[in-house]
Amino acid sequence: MTFTDTPHAPQPVAGDRRRWFALAIVMTAAFMDLVDVTIVNIAIPSIQRDEGATFSQIQWITAGYALAFAAGLVTGGRLGDIHGRKRIFLVGIGGFTLASALCGLAVTPEMLVASRILQGAMAALMVPQVLSIVHATFPAHERGKVFGLFGAIVGLGAVSGPLLGALLTEWNLFGLGWRPIFLINLPVGIAGLVLGSRFITESKAPRALKLDLPGVALVTLALLMLLYPLTRGRELGWPLWGHLSMAGALVVFGALVAYERVKSARDGSPLIELSLFRVKSFAAGIAVQTVFGIGLGVFFLVWTLYMQVGLGWSALRAGLTGIPFSVAVSVAAGMSVQLLVPRYGRKVLQAGALVMAAGVLIYLWEAGRYGQSIASWQMALPLVVMGAGMGLIVAPLTDAVLSEVPREHAGSASGLINTVQQMGNALGLGLVSVVFFGVIDERLAPAEVGPAFTDGFQHALGWVAAVMGVIFLLMFALPKRPAQHVEGAEDAPAAVAKQPELVS
Repeated sequence: MTFTDTPHAPQPVAGDRRRWFALAIVMTAAFMDLVDVTIVNIAIPSIQRDEGATFSQIQWITAGYALAFAAGLVTGGRLGDIHGRKRIFLVGIGGFTLASALCGLAVTPEMLVASRILQGAMAALMVPQVLSIVHATFPAHERGKVFGLFGAIVGLGAVSGPLLGALLTEWNLFGLGWRPIFLINLPVGIAGLVLGSRFITESKAPRALKLDLPGVALVTLALLMLLYPLTRGRELGWPLWGHLSMAGALVVFGALVAYERVKSARDGSPLIELSLFRVKSFAAGIAVQTVFGIGLGVFFLVWTLYMQVGLGWSALRAGLTGIPFSVAVSVAAGMSVQLLVPRYGRKVLQAGALVMAAGVLIYLWEAGRYGQSIASWQMALPLVVMGAGMGLIVAPLTDAVLSEVPREHAGSASGLINTVQQMGNALGLGLVSVVFFGVIDERLAPAEVGPAFTDGFQHALGWVAAVMGVIFLLMFALPKRPAQHVEGAEDAPAAVAKQPELVS
């Protein structure tokens, strides 16, 4: 999310009833994006089976969305500031709806991957406008209530996405199999487009930052050079060009830093505000977000494959099995922000990392102990523990990262937080080839699939537990007691509303 201080912009009018229609529209769009992220993983095995997709293509169905979304987030927010948030929101929701139709009608895995990348790019136009429109539409004294409502919608999206995906896949509506998980966006998107054009009030930033398209290109190129060899390397026998590409990604990242310094000196509107990394808590928080995204990117895809391919469970059973996790995340997140962080500060986030690691280790033990006979109820304990740990982290983390950021950079910082988390998620999805498929033989007899996937799941869980340990250590650089808000940037911490992308 990006937020812009707009002291000279027309102030919202409290008596304008249209603002509540506008709120419903942008919240529906945010809900649609959240559900679309969480809904896909549960259907991945069905897509792989029906379309004959390779495992690398499966990774790109999820990683392609995350990569396009991450690369375009900051630019999407700036386009709204420059050309009008309503205009860019409508372009985004229209494009997202079209991309959803293309996903649902995809006839090959390659077409589905391309459509998902387009969907992520359109989400990057749509999503940053949501809270910016709220900021421009509601007066300051009403925003607390609005953001509380927004948080409830976000929680509902995180919980309902996997279950809705499981139901739509199991119901096989009109014989379409997994396709309704995308096609369901069509009526919602069309309604949002029509109603949004009528009820949303246009707003712009009086002093918007300029676009940094070369910066976007460099970020995207570096990530592609890193991710593509990771996802294809195992299938191709880890060729030399793959290693050279991954090494070259570091060179491109170096070029990005050099260019951003020049861009900052030239016009003060770089894609990445490098001066933010001089703030110790922000630099550490960005590292936490990135590593956290990697760990979760690995876990959620591997978890789905383990249940549906390794254990042979239906999509519905897998979706229902995940409910304790989602509920635990929501409950712990509420307690973390309202009760625990104000009293214990940083220790709550660190406790969350340790609790989540404990849940992962319990799950690892159970997977080995019960093997193919493990039941859904036996998974409830580790999932509740993991969910509680995650909830303690995700809700207060953005406030902790932003608490020492200067006022004038609060918007850029909040946008960068969401961007790096998505990049971490995409990288984690790419690493599935190494930490999961890397320990599974390519040619398995049917009777060998279950045990092999169970072993791969345990191996991946070991990596996720290690990631939680790294996060625990990185959190020592966060403030012991984060400030409530950065002065003059009261909405920047609301960027946490985008955090349910973590539950993907």
